[in-house]
This record gives sequence, C-alpha cells and structure tokens, in this order.
Amino acid sequence: MKYYIVIPAHNEEAFVALTLQSLVEQTVLPTKIVVVNDNSSDATSDIVLDFIKKYPFIDLIEKTSELIHLPGSKVIQAFQTGFESLDNHYDFIVKADADLIFPANYFETIIKHFQSDSKIGMVGGFAYIEKNGTFILENLTDKDHIRGAFKAYRKETFKQIGGLKPAMGWDTVDELLCNFYNWNVVTDASLKVKHLKPTGANYNKTARYKQGEAFYTLGYGFWITSIASAKLAMMKKKPLLFIDYIKGFWKAKSEKKPLLVSDEQAKFIRNYRIEKMKEKLF
Repeated sequence: MKYYIVIPAHNEEAFVALTLQSLVEQTVLPTKIVVVNDNSSDATSDIVLDFIKKYPFIDLIEKTSELIHLPGSKVIQAFQTGFESLDNHYDFIVKADADLIFPANYFETIIKHFQSDSKIGMVGGFAYIEKNGTFILENLTDKDHIRGAFKAYRKETFKQIGGLKPAMGWDTVDELLCNFYNWNVVTDASLKVKHLKPTGANYNKTARYKQGEAFYTLGYGFWITSIASAKLAMMKKKPLLFIDYIKGFWKAKSEKKPLLVSDEQAKFIRNYRIEKMKEKLF
C-alpha cells in the first residue's frame, strides 16, 4: 500500500530531525512526506532541507499564518496546504506531528491492519511521553481513540468524512464520523510512538476555552459536555480546567457557533456517546 505523510511544523527545530529520521528508517517507506513549515522563526526549514538532499521523497512547503497558536484550526490549515500539494495516488494518508519518534515497524503494521479488513478506516498506535528518564503512556484519552498526532486514514474513509475539520475537536469528530459511516477505528497498543513535546504545552487560557467550544461544535449538548469536561480535567490532573471547558461551551452556545457536523450526525454522536458511557458504567 502506498501512503503519504503530511507534517505541519511550527518552530520544531528541536524535534523535526528526530521525527524525519524515524520516518526514513521505516521498514516500509512512505511514498511521499510533505513538511509544511508554518511561520517558523527557527531553523525548522534548514533541517528539513538537509533531509531533502538525501531523501527525494521529502518535500517542504512554506506557509505564513497568524503567530497565535490555537489548537485545531492552525494545524489543520497547515495540513490542508500540504495535502493539496499531493496527487490522488495513495492508499492511505497520514497526518503527523513534527515532535514524534515512530518505531521502525510502525507503518508496516498499519498496512497489515488496513489489509486485514476493508472496513477499517483509521489506524494508529499510542503516545508515550518521557517522565523521569522513562517513556510512559500519555494517558489523556480512551484506549479506542487515536491521537491527532499520528492518524492514518484509508483514502475512501478520508474522502467520505470530508477530510479534516479546521477546528479544535477535529481528531474526535473524524472518528465519530467514521462510526457514522460504518468504518472501523483500530488502535494497536504494540505501536508506541514517542511524543517529545507534551500535548498542549504551548496552549494558553484562550485555548483551554476552545476545548469547551469543541464539545459544543461536536453536538454533545450540555450534559455530555459536563461529563466529558470532568473526565478530561481529571485525566490532566487539573480539576479547575473543568470550569474553563464549561465556560467555553456556554460561550460557543451563546455565540451560536456553527456545528462541525449535521443535525443527523450530531444526534448519532450524542447517542453513541451515551451508549459508550453506559458500557463503562454497567
């Protein structure tokens, strides 16, 4: 199977070489890697250009956007820039961050999953972060969720869900839409990706409000948002984040922010979330 990787990057000089090195050492190489350098002020471009000299399947695209880094919109706009530079001759597309180290068999294993079942729409491993000299699971989500840092989409799935939404919550809505269209989402615990920069390290308070807005735009409704907010705040070991999330939800509701999904999809998502909650409770 042929696969393309798009890597949005902003001031990643400390990590991007490690990411690219892990990709050029894959047991099954990507056909194309596109790094989108989004308004970096460091040596990110120079590092990528050094790799391009050795590996002709790597490309660099320069993009200028706002300096403010908010989760979701900025990174997906950069991804879209890279994606639009590619042709349609791929079997699956990968959105990857520029601060990762992939195990050498990562994409060989991803391919085996896709080949095992034509209804598998998305595949991914798990993120591990360094703590006291050891890499441990970055436990921020359920075990059936693929982190936005390293998502692989079958081409047909990617097209049917309408690509990636340029808003916070994109890496949840994509999986919910997979379920809506009867695609399967597969996580593989054997695939341990080193995440060199903890999630949200550069997010400010405005970004934290965005999480509540994301729950609103996913069509969750208040009660599901409250439960999801409490769970996420506790997983991050910052209980007061719950208040920021709820404030973000009500702010989005009062401003009548457009949903990322249709009314039919929002209804499906609410029912899906309720059923998942019931499974865990009972």
